[in-house]
Amino acid sequence: MTAGRDLGDKAGSAARHIPVLGGPALDFLNLRAGGIYIDGTFGAGGYSAAMLAAADCRVIGIDRDQTAIASGFDLVLAAQGRLTLVEDRFSNLDDVARQCGAEQVDGVVLDVGVSSMQLDRPERGFSFRLDGPLDMRMSNDGPSAADVVAAADERDLANIIFLLGEERHSRGVARAIVKARTEAPITTTAALARIVGSVVRAKPNEIHPATRTFQALRIFVNDELGELGGALAASERILKAGSRLVVVSFHSLEDRIVKSYLVSRGEARGGSRHLPEVAQLPASFTTLTKRPVVADAQENARNPRARSAKLRAAERTDAPAHDADLSDLLPRLPSLDDVMKGR
Repeated sequence: MTAGRDLGDKAGSAARHIPVLGGPALDFLNLRAGGIYIDGTFGAGGYSAAMLAAADCRVIGIDRDQTAIASGFDLVLAAQGRLTLVEDRFSNLDDVARQCGAEQVDGVVLDVGVSSMQLDRPERGFSFRLDGPLDMRMSNDGPSAADVVAAADERDLANIIFLLGEERHSRGVARAIVKARTEAPITTTAALARIVGSVVRAKPNEIHPATRTFQALRIFVNDELGELGGALAASERILKAGSRLVVVSFHSLEDRIVKSYLVSRGEARGGSRHLPEVAQLPASFTTLTKRPVVADAQENARNPRARSAKLRAAERTDAPAHDADLSDLLPRLPSLDDVMKGR
């Protein structure tokens, strides 16, 4: 398609950004001309650009990061009315779609987690490799990671780092943070990395000692797992029968939630023994990936970030959406508001 080929030349950074597992993602989406698709994590625009180039379709791109939305301006122009960008959380993607005039959509793709453009900017405070303010917020509102580190008690810090970072030295790290903050505020990524490094020792051929702690704080500050659960439920509500959901995740916590969600929606559900009269709910999704799709050797060599990526896909049935209660899928932690209030 001529318009699709021309789009890449005009789209700037989005055309240069190659999304992780982009080929399989587009294959599973089964794009068609005239379809409406949601890119729930617009980021650098790679998935949106690829979809627009592959079919004469319309794309609604969503990102909570206003920098990402602003950087997509060239792609919006190149798409000539086929791309709409909205600054919002992807847990609201069904409401966003309706506000854009789409009562149902033909596909949703989610690339979960922090984006490369966020990691590469020291002023955003996501990376321990680049010294900057200890921020980590994907949007500009709410408490930062520095605020959480300053306010959370030792027990909550340890639980956050253990459950969201899977750090087995979480208690020692929390203890070291609490001790250090009595001496001076912890306001930079380098300062926090040094504190974690005093507890978690570096080992050859293993990840940086601060990796898991930074991951945990980032996920907590942005409520990433709650947002993921919300986005899955919103996708279930907005997808039409026969349309596709594709999710690319980068660590076990995310993948576990996606897998469990699709398993729960792929089974007929009935009432409990206490409420046997409740009518059975038919499956709302048919899983298309019995095992997650992973990157091949060529993609791993080109993009190291792809090594941990897992793609899962499912097709929406014509059954009504199930109840959106996701409490069993998410770790049990205090809310960000509770932590900041010292609960």
